[in-house]
Amino acid sequence: MALRTIRTYKEEVLRKKSRKVDVVNNRIKILIKDMLDTMYDADGVGLAAPQIGILKRVIVVDIEDGNGPLALINPEILESEGTTIDEEGCLSIPGEIGNVERPQKIRVKALNPEGEEVEIEAEDLLARALCHEIDHLNGILFTDKVIESEGKK
Repeated sequence: MALRTIRTYKEEVLRKKSRKVDVVNNRIKILIKDMLDTMYDADGVGLAAPQIGILKRVIVVDIEDGNGPLALINPEILESEGTTIDEEGCLSIPGEIGNVERPQKIRVKALNPEGEEVEIEAEDLLARALCHEIDHLNGILFTDKVIESEGKK
């Protein structure tokens, strides 16, 4: 198990746009494993590569719904439907909580860890987590979208 250091909101890497992954190779697979280990160790629901200082378009999410973790490479939202407002936090902004408006449902296209193209339909918490992590790939933090902050918890 390789735990990586989670970067915090003060670090510039979190504000940069991540680069597309051209080839899914062993380095990307190791990155995904390290991201999952790091996310679970921090009791997170999701993690994006920039959060561990790597500007690659890779995210991992596990909402603990029994379907296991998702690892997506070059994810992009194709469609969104409806809106919902709910509480969010972030491993890179410890203790900060705020209400954020997100789509109720989304459809995402990405590559899986085997390099195969996949499409995922997600709603509710999974849709929220995917949107949150995809925002990280574009240098956007949830605090940029907060409607109402609940401050530190």
